[in-house]
Amino acid sequence: MRTRKKLGGSFGYYVGLVPFLVFSLFPFYWMVITSLKKKSELYNLASNPLFVQKGIAWENFTFLFKQTLFGIWYKNSVVTSVLATILSVAVSILAAYSLARLKFRGSQFFGIAIFFSYLVPPALLFVSLFDVINFFGLADNVFSLVIAFPTFAIPFSTWLLMGYFSSIPKEIEESAMVDGATRFQTITKIIFPIAIPGIITSALFSFALCWSSLIYPLAFLSSGPQKVLTSGLITDLIRGDVFYWGPLMAAATLATVPIVLIYTFAMEYFVSGLVQGAVKY
Repeated sequence: MRTRKKLGGSFGYYVGLVPFLVFSLFPFYWMVITSLKKKSELYNLASNPLFVQKGIAWENFTFLFKQTLFGIWYKNSVVTSVLATILSVAVSILAAYSLARLKFRGSQFFGIAIFFSYLVPPALLFVSLFDVINFFGLADNVFSLVIAFPTFAIPFSTWLLMGYFSSIPKEIEESAMVDGATRFQTITKIIFPIAIPGIITSALFSFALCWSSLIYPLAFLSSGPQKVLTSGLITDLIRGDVFYWGPLMAAATLATVPIVLIYTFAMEYFVSGLVQGAVKY
């Protein structure tokens, strides 16, 4: 009897998840299906849009690599997102630890100000950022994004890590200092290893934000070999009112691969860091 109740309860849980899964995964299903359709089927209103009926076609993927600079854009996106994430997380760790642990006059105000700076729309910043990029001689250079992306990644990562560092008991640091450890040794050998889930979480968010950013690549990059995925696909696969839906969906499918892989293998750290970072500050 108990076994039946358990099975019935488990079945109810899974049934309740079905609508959520359908709602969440249907856009990805539509994207993949569209990328595998032939052009004749894709633009045929009589065909079933939910299934591939005329055989899987790889022409949309081959079009990306032969007719566009998709490979270069992909590489540029990976390089800029990784470098910007490393820079953002490194700065955020130092800023978050200082605001969470080293209490000084105005620390609370600075913490709130950092969060509000994340809320400033990028559309209000790209004009002033363009002057900064020109000053460094990085106009129409893909590495200009390494400077631009941290402007929105650092505030968010700092706020997230502030909550995580605040959740770590101070007694751990105090015990290490009593035993003769310096502040730097305490941070590098004790606090950072404990804060790994929070650091990974902030890195995941930063990478996702950089990977999907559009306005900065559009504003700062114009030549084809310097573009990233977001700007390259929009400018080359959308021409006026003509949308190359097959290649666009193929590109979107390939562009989701890094994000899916990262979240899949780091989900445990992501959930842990997100929950503990939201507990206290």
